[in-house]
Amino acid sequence: MQVCISSIFMESQDVSKCILNAADSIGLTKTPRFKVTVGEQVDWLKKTQESFHPVEVTKGLWIVPEWITPPDVQAKNIIINPGLAFGTGDHPTTKLCLLLLHDSIKGGELFLDYGTGSGILAIAAVKFGAALSSGIDIEPQAITSARYNAALNNIGPKKMELYLASDKPGPNLSHENDQSANGIGIISGTKYDVVIANILLNPLLDLAEHIVSYAKPGAIVGLSGILSNQLPYIMKRYSQLLENISVNHMDDWACLSGKKKINRTTS
Repeated sequence: MQVCISSIFMESQDVSKCILNAADSIGLTKTPRFKVTVGEQVDWLKKTQESFHPVEVTKGLWIVPEWITPPDVQAKNIIINPGLAFGTGDHPTTKLCLLLLHDSIKGGELFLDYGTGSGILAIAAVKFGAALSSGIDIEPQAITSARYNAALNNIGPKKMELYLASDKPGPNLSHENDQSANGIGIISGTKYDVVIANILLNPLLDLAEHIVSYAKPGAIVGLSGILSNQLPYIMKRYSQLLENISVNHMDDWACLSGKKKINRTTS
């Protein structure tokens, strides 16, 4: 089986050296064969925008790029500019989490989006009726993107809070509006009615206790960003923390959800 990869380089870059470094990084002993062609000048912003289209997640719920008129103005439209953060609404894990959120938010809940990316889930929670939506991410660009997208949807900081987290397990978080000398803040011990983490397998395993600690006893916890064949690892890890576990699939991806065990002695 042959695998072909296309990549774009600036004219000033040494293509041979870049490919050699890439091959070395994955353990290849020989440099792959490659061909260099000079492309025409392209408006990359326009080309990138053309690759995004409105996504109907379920009846009455759309994810719409900010430069496109919503197909259904009467629907719940989440307007986004994905920027550099994950979360265009088109990925199966995002859709699975949105469907879980749609079923979980009845009105007045506190919601935590653990790994907020472009802020789609946090924004959706407010549109579904959550009293407060909080988003955490380790990437500053994600916080910038989520804040911009919240503004596109006329959602202010009183309804949607954003926190920049350390990339190490622990409670230290920097609030988007924190102007203190060390820039460190805490979510102030808030416990949430619904917590969703749409990240990756290894962080879900490593941070299991930390993720679930934000949930109230009996709260809904949703986990995604995992392939269906990775489910056994998540089930084994989270069955200690959650009960009434259920799983939904879309394509080759999965979303696991359950309720935080009430009788756990740790929070």
